[in-house]
Parts: sequence; structure tokens; C-alpha cells
Amino acid sequence: MDNVIQEKVNQWLTGNYDQETKDVIIKMQAENPSELAESFYQSLEFGTGGLRGIMGVGTNRMNKYTVGMATQGYANYLKICYPNDVVKVAIAHDSRNNSRFFAETTANVFAANGIKVFLFESLRPTPELSFAIRTLGCSGGVVCTASHNPKEYNGYKAYWNDGSQLVPPHDKNVINEVEKIQSVDDVKWNGGEENIELIGSELDEKYYQMVKNLSVYPEVIEKQKDLKIVYTPIHGSGIMLVPEVLKRFGFENVHIVEEQKTPDGNFPTVGYPNPEEKETMSIALDNAKELDADILLGTDPDADRVGIGVKDNHGEWILMNGNQTAVLAFNYLLEARKEKGISEPNDMIITTIVTTGMADEIAKGNGVACYRVLTGFKWIAEMIREKEEKENYIVGGEESFGLMIGDKVRDKDAVSAVALLCEMAAYEKNNGKTLFEKLIDLYIKYGFFKENLISITKKGMDGQQQIAAMMQQFRDNPPKVINGSNVVQLLDYDTSKGINPQTGEEWAINLPKSNVLQFVTEDGSLISARPSGTEPKIKFYFSVKENLEIAEDYDEVNRKLDAKIESIIADMNLK
Repeated sequence: MDNVIQEKVNQWLTGNYDQETKDVIIKMQAENPSELAESFYQSLEFGTGGLRGIMGVGTNRMNKYTVGMATQGYANYLKICYPNDVVKVAIAHDSRNNSRFFAETTANVFAANGIKVFLFESLRPTPELSFAIRTLGCSGGVVCTASHNPKEYNGYKAYWNDGSQLVPPHDKNVINEVEKIQSVDDVKWNGGEENIELIGSELDEKYYQMVKNLSVYPEVIEKQKDLKIVYTPIHGSGIMLVPEVLKRFGFENVHIVEEQKTPDGNFPTVGYPNPEEKETMSIALDNAKELDADILLGTDPDADRVGIGVKDNHGEWILMNGNQTAVLAFNYLLEARKEKGISEPNDMIITTIVTTGMADEIAKGNGVACYRVLTGFKWIAEMIREKEEKENYIVGGEESFGLMIGDKVRDKDAVSAVALLCEMAAYEKNNGKTLFEKLIDLYIKYGFFKENLISITKKGMDGQQQIAAMMQQFRDNPPKVINGSNVVQLLDYDTSKGINPQTGEEWAINLPKSNVLQFVTEDGSLISARPSGTEPKIKFYFSVKENLEIAEDYDEVNRKLDAKIESIIADMNLK
């Protein structure tokens, strides 16, 4: 074994770690040295969003010690920022294995540092954590979740005082403080238990009221209260709030998928608890088909992202992608508000650089501004802060199955999204349309935009290096032609520079630096390359468009767009 790795192992075997942890390490030394090396070859990085990794012993795993050290660093930073105030934080967790343990560990370390802690009494969706930070006047917060990752993972997401995840300068400053914690002996593990206060139903009630106030057409729901809804929490925290929110909106015909309603960190009915995946949603799709439902919805374990199922133009049940869901939600909230007479001249929506260009067209068609930010809801939240008092935020969303409706929560919120998507389905049904028919209407009006995404995973110790090499290759030798169409814009968000490879013209990109490359072609295609910040994978996003004249041409144009994306993937040697 590498000497550096062995030294880390020895530190854990001789340091102030519990005997159970040491016993696991000794067993791994004898039986699985390669796994031991994976567990210690690096320290689990506290990135700009926090921690995420496989659970287990070692510096490269999610465990009591990596969580405690991260919390100590974050606590130190909060006390630097608020030297004369009582620092308050809120803490939540989802249904994953060890999430409650990690949340309590986090609470204990904060409390031992003299920080007031509001700890949810049991699992709650991530968006309620964001809401709690704002409602309780906290300086920050943490939710223990690994979102939609497989069951072996857990994570730790850090938040700031407005309820959003950390952005500059706080993200890098917290990382610096976390990196200063070199030993478990630097962590205050206990003492100050009186600083911990359990919260629950009272916060739930305030959250319900907030979501109910987002409804645009309660009178339509009254007419369509029998809308047949199928919902699955996929063994996650959505079960805590979603059924009650739907009830308070006035929906009376909600069917919860029985096999997936109980919170369970082993996710026994799925391999991957992600509502984007057809296999994950297969039981719910069967339920929807059997019941002849109007709409199907699923939320991931921490209930911040939502998947939606509808019947297509052939009456077959399909899952919509995140771009289609965002397009429908943006359009409904803008159209309905205008029709209701509650729209304002300074209304705005916000989306991200890898989300469908159709969002801009819908905004333009409704006379509102559309702003684009880097990927991630923390950037949407930052744009809201920048525009507060000047423009009126309505909705934000991105392709990764996330929506943020209204500004009372500053992270993606699948609970309010489920409610508003059901209201939208009721509204369209009241007008004699299905959601898919409405989507086709929008394609005819604004252009048929189609998107796809592929992820390439590189596992193991050299996975990140392989991904970095792929990005560098694209930077050093960018394509000038893709699928027969000239690249007219090469956008490098890491250097904040755009260039037209055909003319040599250059310009500045006025967004924070991010390791993203985009290629825009003459025919309007957009290809984006973006390494994941939390996993050893690189994502490629594709967006193409065509005109759609009449609904009857949908299938033909859809096939044409699919073929175009496949040709781009082949031309770029991505398969």
C-alpha cells in the first residue's frame, strides 16, 4: 500500500476513533486492502455544496468523523461571520441509512460550539430546511442527504442565511475553514446539548400555508377535485408533506404507491431512487395505467426533485423530462397569472445555462424577463437576491427535474412543485386538454425544442483525472463543425470567455467561473459539457430544435430531432 495511504490508516488506528471503527479497518487490512486504499487514498472533499460520498470508515467516506470535522469548520466560519450575534442553524435529514445519526452528530458539534440548533424531530424534505432557515432567522443550516444517489451514499449540504446553498465568497471560505480541521481532536463533539431545540409540526404548518398561497386557480381545483393523481415518495421524505399539501390544495383523489410509501434507506423496490428513471418509476407507472390516472408524480429521497408521468399523444404512459416539466410549469404560472389579472410588469423567471432555450421563448411570449445562471439552484437564489426590490420573481427551474416556485424557499422544492403541477393538470383538464396536448400546443407556438443528456462515469482513483483530461481535450482541440453545422460560439465558463471559431471574435462571459464548455452551432443546436461536482462523471447536454406546424406532425418531427441528437453524439465520439 502507498506510504501516504498507510500513514492515514495508522492515524485512524492509533487516534481518538471508536473501537468499532478500528476493528473495521483491521478487518479490511486483512480481507480487502484495495477497498481500504479506496477509503483512505484521499479526504472526502468538502466542495462548494458540502459533502457527498459512500458511507464507511476512512477519510474518503461519509462517517461520524468526516461529518464532525466538516461541521467544526463550518461552525468556525459562522462564528467569524457573526462575532457579536447568537448564531442559529437549522438541521434536517432524509430517509437514508445513517441520515438521522449524521444529523444528530452535526447538531451536537454545532451545539458544543455554542450555536443554537433547530433540529427537525424526524425526516423532512430538503425544501423545508431552506424554509426553516428563513422562517427562524438562522445564519445557516445543513441537510443530511445524498439526494437521488444509490443507497450506499449519503451527504451533507450546507446552507446560508437566505436558505440557499453556499455561493461565493462563503463557499470557498467555508472550505478553507474545513480544511484547517486536521484532526478529530480539533472537533468539539459534545457539551451544550441545551442549545438543541427539536422542531416539527409548527414549522410544517407554516410551510403548508406558504405552499397554499402559491395556488393561482383554487376555483379550478374545486371543479376538478377528483383529478386522479398517483404519487410515489420512493421511500423518501416526501411522504411527510406531499399528501397533506395535495389535500390542502383541495385534491380528493390521490393514490399513494403502497410499495414505496414507507421511508426506507435501503430503497428496496428500486436500484436508484431517482424519479428521472423509468425503472424507478415503473411501479408508479403501472399504478397510473391501472387507475387510468390524470397525472403521476414521484419525488426523490429528500423531495427536492420531481418526476412527472402523463399519457402521450397515443395514450401511452411516459415520463416527461426535466425540460418539458419546466416548460409546462413556466408557461402555466405566466399564462395563468396574466389571465387572472395578477401578473406584474416586472415579473421574471430564472433558468440555467444548460436548460432548454424554450424557456426564453415562453418568457418573451409573455412579456417577462428570463435570466440564465450557472447550473444549480444556489445561483437562481443568488439572482433573486440581486434582483430583489427591482423585479418580481415568479418561478425558476432547470433540466435536472427541479422547480422553485415563489421566493419563500431558496432551493428546488418538489413538494410545492407537485402541488402546482397537479393544479396545472386540473387547469388543462378543465379546458379539455391533457398536459401532453398542451405541450404540443407550446411546441407549435414557440418551436419544438428537444433535449437529451448522457453521463459518462469514470470510477476509481483515476476517474476524476480521466474526466479532467476529456475536458482539456475539448479545450485544446474544440470542434469547429458539429454534425455538419459550423460552431459559431464556443463558451468556456472556466475562463469566462466566448469565441466565434469561424471569425475569431471574442467576448467576456459575465457569470462566475465554472468548469463548463458549450458549443453553439449555426443551425441552433447547443451542446454542453459539464463534469459533476459530486460524482466521478461528466455530463453532456444536447438541445436541438425544429418548427412544428401542426399537432399531427409531432411524431415525425420528434423522430427527426432524436436522429439529430444521435448524429451529434456520434460525430463527437461520445459513445
